[in-house]
Amino acid sequence: MGKMISELLIEDMTPEERERAERVESILPVLAERAVRTDREGRFDPDNVRLLGDAGLLGLMVPREYGGLGGGLRDWAAACFAIGSVCPSTGLAYFFHNTSASRGTLALAALDEGLFSEEEAPKVRAFAEKVLYTMGRDRKWLANYASESVKSEHSAITITTEAHKVEGGWELNGVKSFGCATGIADQYLVTAGLQGINNASALCTFFVDRDAPGTRGRIEWDAMGMRGTATEGLVLEKVFVPDDAALAIPGAFARSCQMSRSSFVGNQVAASVIYLGAAVAVYQAAIKMLKEKTFVDTGKPLGTGPFQSQFVGDMYADLQTALLWARRQIQIESCNPPMVSKDEVVTFWRVCKGQVAEYSFKVGVTALKAAGTSGTMFSTPYSRALRDLAMGLVQAFPAERGRLEAAALIIEGREQNSFGKG
Repeated sequence: MGKMISELLIEDMTPEERERAERVESILPVLAERAVRTDREGRFDPDNVRLLGDAGLLGLMVPREYGGLGGGLRDWAAACFAIGSVCPSTGLAYFFHNTSASRGTLALAALDEGLFSEEEAPKVRAFAEKVLYTMGRDRKWLANYASESVKSEHSAITITTEAHKVEGGWELNGVKSFGCATGIADQYLVTAGLQGINNASALCTFFVDRDAPGTRGRIEWDAMGMRGTATEGLVLEKVFVPDDAALAIPGAFARSCQMSRSSFVGNQVAASVIYLGAAVAVYQAAIKMLKEKTFVDTGKPLGTGPFQSQFVGDMYADLQTALLWARRQIQIESCNPPMVSKDEVVTFWRVCKGQVAEYSFKVGVTALKAAGTSGTMFSTPYSRALRDLAMGLVQAFPAERGRLEAAALIIEGREQNSFGKG
């Protein structure tokens, strides 16, 4: 049996990891068939949700006792990498669905570490298990909304969405600028600050039904790349959330995030490898073309030409560079016992994100050069890849910001706050 695409990234899968990767591999042909239409129409394909659900993959990161597959970061990265090689849009939306599991697993880990009082513990456990059962046993798609467009100097993400107590629950008001699967996901997980608290301890998590009164998309998503993600953001106007759908304990969000192996909730490399998967796919398309097309006068493969050979060498070097950075991040963030400190994991990630994005983009640029003018047609692998890969340059944070934050960590031993309340 030939190697799975995900084995280009995770080269030493365990039998359990292989079984989970085979589930992903089995749906790639269908995702690939739908990808051109997804990109051209600029819309999320709801059939892909059903496809992932039928394969059991909505519970990839959910422990088995909650009906999931019990996967870890290596599984998550392998899945996003593989899906990114055929439909990066679906890969990104799937990544954000899986981030929802951290709202459950990190909270349970914090409970085990004694970070919650006896009075708080039952409510924390109930909410964490609600998240995990929803994704695992019930096979529901969750959208995760934290990011907002407001900026502050001292926090990477500033939350101005506010929750205030009303009879029987909470009322949410605010605008989320970024989040995939708006109008598609079964439910939304929304991060909001409790009214009356002016620091990060205010941040809490709320379940919001997709069709809850007062919810709507912020914009029509019509981007140049990653066009099928339904990244419309979320507007919340007097949205009611009942008490049993809220983890409204001051400091609960921050205490849970302490259990991450990296900054914030960790596992962000699983998003970056979506772009790396797209780079692998366009590299393979270019190499196939350069082998199969021949010079009319000599009959030799086009790839033997002097400048075409340079393209091949450049693509290979850039792709391997991105792969090496990604593999190292996955290794130091997932190995047990840990081989480096959490500070080093965070510092490496700040640089790794940009390295993977920029070198993957370079692969796409060179592949387009190799394809020539015909490669610029909107639906060619080269055009699609270049547009999708460009999104990696800005998604989450650009390389320049990551390097500056790494420098601050190295020299001053400090990191920018992940979250703040506006």
